[in-house]
Amino acid sequence: MYGVCGCCWALRPRYKRLVDNIFPEDPEDGLVKANMEKLTFFALSAPEKLDRIAAYLSERLTRELNRHRYGYVCIALEAMEQLLLACHCQSINLLVESFLSTLRLLLEAEKPHLHILATNSFVKFANIEEDTPSYHRSYDFFVSRFSEMCHSDHEDPDTKIKIRVSGICGLQGVVRKTVDDELQVNIWEPRHMEQIVPALLVNLEHCHCHSGSPAEQTEVCFRELLGRAAYGHINNAIKPVLMHLDSHSLWGGGGFAVRCFQIIMFSIQSQHSHLVIQQLLGHLDANSRSPASIRAGIVEVLSEAAVIEATGSVGPTVLEVFNTLLRQLRQSVDYQLTGYYDNAGKHRTTSVHEKTLQDAVIKTIGSFANTLPVYQRSEVMLFIMGKIPVPGIYPALGSPNAGFEGSRMIQVMLLKSLLQVSERYESSNLLTALPSSFLEPLLSFTLMEDPEIRLLVLSILTSLIDRHQNAPRITTVSVTFDVSVLEQKEDGCARHDNLFIRKHAQRLYRHVYLACKEENNGPNHYQALFSLLAVLSVELINEEVLVDLLRLILALQELGASNQENLSVFNRCSLHAVCAASLHLLSQLGPPPALHQYVTQVIASRQKDAPQLLPENVLCDQPRLPKADLKVDKAFLFIQSEIYEALIGSNYSAQCERLSTPYTPQLTDEDRLSRKMSIADTVSLQMAIDHVSTSDPQKPQIEQITFETLKNTIEDRGAVEEEERRKRMEVVERFQTAPFEEIAALCGSRTSLLQSKLDQVFDLIVRPPPSPSGQSSRRSTPIFEMKFPDLCVY
Repeated sequence: MYGVCGCCWALRPRYKRLVDNIFPEDPEDGLVKANMEKLTFFALSAPEKLDRIAAYLSERLTRELNRHRYGYVCIALEAMEQLLLACHCQSINLLVESFLSTLRLLLEAEKPHLHILATNSFVKFANIEEDTPSYHRSYDFFVSRFSEMCHSDHEDPDTKIKIRVSGICGLQGVVRKTVDDELQVNIWEPRHMEQIVPALLVNLEHCHCHSGSPAEQTEVCFRELLGRAAYGHINNAIKPVLMHLDSHSLWGGGGFAVRCFQIIMFSIQSQHSHLVIQQLLGHLDANSRSPASIRAGIVEVLSEAAVIEATGSVGPTVLEVFNTLLRQLRQSVDYQLTGYYDNAGKHRTTSVHEKTLQDAVIKTIGSFANTLPVYQRSEVMLFIMGKIPVPGIYPALGSPNAGFEGSRMIQVMLLKSLLQVSERYESSNLLTALPSSFLEPLLSFTLMEDPEIRLLVLSILTSLIDRHQNAPRITTVSVTFDVSVLEQKEDGCARHDNLFIRKHAQRLYRHVYLACKEENNGPNHYQALFSLLAVLSVELINEEVLVDLLRLILALQELGASNQENLSVFNRCSLHAVCAASLHLLSQLGPPPALHQYVTQVIASRQKDAPQLLPENVLCDQPRLPKADLKVDKAFLFIQSEIYEALIGSNYSAQCERLSTPYTPQLTDEDRLSRKMSIADTVSLQMAIDHVSTSDPQKPQIEQITFETLKNTIEDRGAVEEEERRKRMEVVERFQTAPFEEIAALCGSRTSLLQSKLDQVFDLIVRPPPSPSGQSSRRSTPIFEMKFPDLCVY
């Protein structure tokens, strides 16, 4: 029998004999290397036998696996690996199919060490660059099995870690093998991503990151996966992340969501960053009726992603980003007022949670604005300004039931957002930073009764005018402030600064004056007013501006001394303190030393006998105020004639004459001529003039427009000009001082009158000339609709 068996073995095919020879008698001895070299040489010499070699090796491995002879299983798998590494030829596909079927067999076994063995072998195969494509190869099983290994919950902790690391490495191998080959299975399909991404995130979340840990290997694999993602694959890769964070409630504290998206933003190609932002914004909208903690978590992730994102790559829909965030602010205000974050009124929320969300949204708006170029930040500020509700026009943005308090809260939130953008705004041209379309509505909020809104507006103005970052250096209102700590301009006012002064300076002074008249001003308001005056002085200082600021300060001093507005003692003392500090700062910015000596002298007299008029004693935690009514002696005031004497004889002499004219908060003729009035302003003023001129109820007579009429009008113009000028001044004063609601109501009521005026003008234009008989014939067809013969047209 032995001889017969031996004879039969010799008659077997050569490739089978070569395969059998690589197995030693004792599996502990490992692969017989000499015989393995013979097998490799035979495979290279006869590549058409590769499929048979692979099939027989797979058969041997299956037989040894069924007999639980795992040593020979390892030897068979090692032989297949060496053949794969050696056979770079067109026939390798025949070998690969048997190899992958063998790996499937090992991965389906119940032994963990076989899973690890098969995974390591697959990783080696994944690193091989194939010369020829394969059209029918499938990796679906491996994606599913490796993902399952990543969720392993083996009772032995060490074994569990090894299985999870092997699963992660297997997924990494699948990605490497398929992601760059368009002919392979599309690994970016949702059905694959929904298995791969959660498997990675589970290990990233629950495992500690140290050398060799699943978390470390997961991060490497996750970064590689995202780094290979093309433009069309980003959404499929990000959506499973969002679903995993939702299903496991990971948007809250702990920072795991932030860590995930930090990895994402650092790994993907920079030109694709805006796709991640858009996915997050869409997810934020989808969770608009979720608890505040979830919304705040998404917003926090957005903020961190914006910081990492490349500058200027927010994407084509920049304003849509801010529109989404502002919409979240309005919704949060509605939820805070109603106490519920759903329409059904079933899920409660608290003011604390909603305020946390609102602060996160405001911070995120600033983070996004910081990534934009300067010109886009200007657009964003205009966009936010257009969203701020104005009482009487846009009373309730958000819920119709929000009412006045809802509008006020939205105003505060949007102004805080505007402050976040303005603090990061850098522009050398104030005309660009503060165009009329932005400055006029912003200044209108300085006249509102709400002190928080006025304070925010003053801070916004200061941050936009402050081009040298001097505002942080002006921490307190002080009469000992040294301007040497400020960064000042080396040259004089630039041309665009002079244009800004002529166009907007008077309007700024007027609103500063009116803001000082508010009774509910606090120490922070006077600090903000002083900072604004200081920044204006440093940024726009020249002879004209200095004299204008002196006139303004003297007017504020008169406001505090006369008490015509019935201000409190604290407000009046604070006004005197701000005036003293502002004059002390102005006197150090170029005027003759005589002015600084005079200001210092008055301050010294106050320190001795009237300390309640100095900021150190008023704008502090425990102000020292007089118990009775405030009476200020003339010796403690800054006198206009003394300031005039200090400036005369210097380069300020040409402007000194204007000091004798007290400042009044109204537009001058020069200011009115220097600015272009909008169409709305012109129509409003014209309607008001018509209202004044048509106060007589008698119906106006229709008269003929002839040469004599025009001549008489021109000759009589000088007699009527003064009366018309007086009427114009009355109208301008009305539009400056009247409440906004009254002006809006007047304009609305005059719409029909304007239409009737236009109808009268058109009627005069199309009416035919008088006939020779003296009777005016009515033409049924207007002139502009008549058809003339061709011979009459030249």
